[in-house]
Amino acid sequence: MNLFADALAWLFSPERLEGPYSLPILLGQHLYYTIVSLLIAAAIAVPAGWIIGHTGRGREIAVAISGAARAIPSFGLMILLVLLLGVLRVPEAAVITFVVLAIPSLLAGAYTGLEAIDRRTVDAARAMGMTAWQVFWKVEVPLGMPLLVGGIRAALLQVIATVTIAAYVNLGGLGWPIIQGIPLQRFDQVLGGAILVALLALIADLLMALAQHAAVPAGIRVQQTARTGRRARAAASATA
Repeated sequence: MNLFADALAWLFSPERLEGPYSLPILLGQHLYYTIVSLLIAAAIAVPAGWIIGHTGRGREIAVAISGAARAIPSFGLMILLVLLLGVLRVPEAAVITFVVLAIPSLLAGAYTGLEAIDRRTVDAARAMGMTAWQVFWKVEVPLGMPLLVGGIRAALLQVIATVTIAAYVNLGGLGWPIIQGIPLQRFDQVLGGAILVALLALIADLLMALAQHAAVPAGIRVQQTARTGRRARAAASATA
């Protein structure tokens, strides 16, 4: 309990707001690498996932790539890329590492979102005279959006957690208090840094959960509410 109190004292110390390693600067660095990596990964994975989900081809390749990317240790990959690219390319090496980490969840969210759509819905849209492009943008993408947002949510949390290791190659971020505090045996600082990373992940998860709920088309939300109401009434009747 004393360690937790020491960690809180470290977090709220006025010194944490001063200097090049102040908490606002470290938070900004953490968010920068997270957002940049996620955007690059989305630009690669989402179109590829949509193509797979729309055409029904290449799913096995996507699963294999996703499995291989998940099996790669992030820390080892970052160190390897730093050695290959050189010390002047450390930011690029770190971003590539985080992009590789984010791609599997984004790719899976993109193609499973389209695969989960009832084919009768797609056939009905075609029967109404929609072109293939209209079916894709007006039917498949909106209906597949909740699962895609779920993939973004998973990728975001993974990247937030992994950006912590960027401090090991002197890129800052909220992992810096942890990396610096361990050899100095400043465990209050280590715990304080861990608390900040955990809070950032929790806030991001909450925001993405709200976004995932909002991504559900209004008509489907109405249907889900109606089904829930019918089940509740049936359960009440059964117990009466």
